[in-house]
Amino acid sequence: MKKYDYLVVGAGFAGITCAQQLAENGFTVLVVDKRNHIGGNAFDVKDKHGVLTHPYGPHIFHTNSEKVFNYLSRFTEWRFYEHKVLAQVDGKLYPIPINRTTINRLYGLALKTDADVENYLNSVKVPTKTINTSEDVVLNTVGKDLCDKFFRGYTFKQWGMQLSELSSGVTSRIPTRTNEDDRYFTDKFQFMPLHGYTAMFTSMLQNKLIEVQVETDYQSLDASYTWQHMIYSGPVDAYFNFAHGKLPYRSLRFDHQHQSEQLQEVGTVNYPNDHGYTRITEFKHLTGQQCQGTSFVYEFPSDEGDPFYPIPTPSNQELYKKYQELAEKEKGVTFVGRLAEYKYYNMDQVVASALKTTNDILSNYTKAENG
Repeated sequence: MKKYDYLVVGAGFAGITCAQQLAENGFTVLVVDKRNHIGGNAFDVKDKHGVLTHPYGPHIFHTNSEKVFNYLSRFTEWRFYEHKVLAQVDGKLYPIPINRTTINRLYGLALKTDADVENYLNSVKVPTKTINTSEDVVLNTVGKDLCDKFFRGYTFKQWGMQLSELSSGVTSRIPTRTNEDDRYFTDKFQFMPLHGYTAMFTSMLQNKLIEVQVETDYQSLDASYTWQHMIYSGPVDAYFNFAHGKLPYRSLRFDHQHQSEQLQEVGTVNYPNDHGYTRITEFKHLTGQQCQGTSFVYEFPSDEGDPFYPIPTPSNQELYKKYQELAEKEKGVTFVGRLAEYKYYNMDQVVASALKTTNDILSNYTKAENG
């Protein structure tokens, strides 16, 4: 018999954080993952050319949470990195998120101050009394032309849905700036793990109380494996055998390429209106790696494949609530992570959720122990 205090299903950010915290507090943990590696979609590895790549697309760490940053800093050194993105519109490249430079270049203007840009945006925006959809957000912020050039096509490719069909939170994630700040993120902490995500995850799992099994479906574990409690970070609908039907997820297909010369001037270039792909990311910008050649990836959103993003629509949230009710009633199982909670989390938000989850578990254990 192999007895564990906890079974953790999924070896991504959520599962690994929970496993690390539980083992640190003296509990035995078995971590299983269907894939042949740890790290979930944040897994990174050197390709056959020796370039450190992200097989599942770029993962750029950023957070305003000092708690999350300090926690992960226990397991990695960092490389300071501020991500920059350009969008190709009508054959030319412009900073995204939209800022003063974007507007001046696009329209041949000479706006000089934040107030100038604010006045311009006020003159073109389409005011909406109630903000219900992503289209409402964009039109109410930048107006029709900027919406069509930068948002409408990209959103349709990314989600397979129109702006008007998506919840307001999708485009609310992308700010519009009146200054010349061309960083994609403005978080307090913007870094990449110095030796990569996989090295960081490996460090997190270095505890004699943790056992890891990859290429393992938790449902295939035989009766010789026992545990007191399960932490599940997979798709919540799959756990309940799609009792209420499948929750919609968006997937991605990746085309990884390599060439001798640098491809682009920034880490990522978006293609909102051209081509079948949404963006190209060149990895050496992100990692700072010094080596021969460069590797990059084209991203093609898809309805088929592994679940990447919960699709944020009101009807999907209603369907998720049915699964949430089942999850809350499920004895001996805790659900955590992007797929288990059906939330469009950033990486730091997944870590924060996992830290809170394990803290709650440990608090409840202490209470029970003390009677």
